[in-house]
Amino acid sequence: MDETLGTALRRWRDRLSPLDVGRTSRTGRRAVGLRREELAELAGLSVDYVVRLEQGRATSPSAQVVASLARALQLQPVERDYAYRLAGLLPPQEGTVSTHVPAGVQRMLARLGEFPVGVFSADWTLLSWTPAWAVLLGDPSARTRVERNLVRAVFAAGPSGLAAWPVIQDGEALGPALVADLRTALVNYPRDRGLIDLVEELRSTSAEFTRLWDQGAVGPHVSARKTIVHPQVGEVTCDCDVLTVPGCDVRLVVYTVAAGSADAEKLEFLRVTNGVRTDGPSPPGPGLFSTP
Repeated sequence: MDETLGTALRRWRDRLSPLDVGRTSRTGRRAVGLRREELAELAGLSVDYVVRLEQGRATSPSAQVVASLARALQLQPVERDYAYRLAGLLPPQEGTVSTHVPAGVQRMLARLGEFPVGVFSADWTLLSWTPAWAVLLGDPSARTRVERNLVRAVFAAGPSGLAAWPVIQDGEALGPALVADLRTALVNYPRDRGLIDLVEELRSTSAEFTRLWDQGAVGPHVSARKTIVHPQVGEVTCDCDVLTVPGCDVRLVVYTVAAGSADAEKLEFLRVTNGVRTDGPSPPGPGLFSTP
């Protein structure tokens, strides 16, 4: 019998350990792998919809849903493409921005729960984030995928970008760096319609973006020092580093503070008061990552 998307989802769900996604594997747990409820949380879907997908009663998931499931299930690229085909969709094509987060990267981040980490695609759309990210910068889960694009947010709202409260940048390098990085992405992904539309949109809505774009700078957005003005603890100054994963071009934006500093104490206070665990298990609510 030919495999369906539902049977493949069940098979992939069964092979994942809760520890792979930052959850506690409790004694007496009956589920072999992830529960449907856990997969739904990780993929940002309703449990009912996951059930209907697995039972074959939902037969036309969108490309965004398949991408979210592929990330939550930590599929390899060939498996992700297989999932698209089972859903009756074309897999992402060469020359387009990937939203795939490699399984190894997800497993690594599952063990870095104390750090605020955001995972971005090459067009600077926030794909997923750790609970510590949501605590430090505000929970992005209420935003749509369009609203979670950092370049759009910066040129519409200023340096705070996707943060729910003010962020003070050291210098004025963020805007130019993002524009230069986006220009590089457009060269790397010339067939990506969403990326092309983003550039056209910003050129028509932001004079500052247009000015920077017309200067023709190219290059990656790397590191910065930022001060988050948090409503609970006041100013928290962090080093913000951007790491690119070779072979898939997703970017990890990592906020860190010096050990033993006043900023470290503030960040620890935020983690504790908001229920963020740093010893492996995920906090109440969403799993290790929130997703679209």
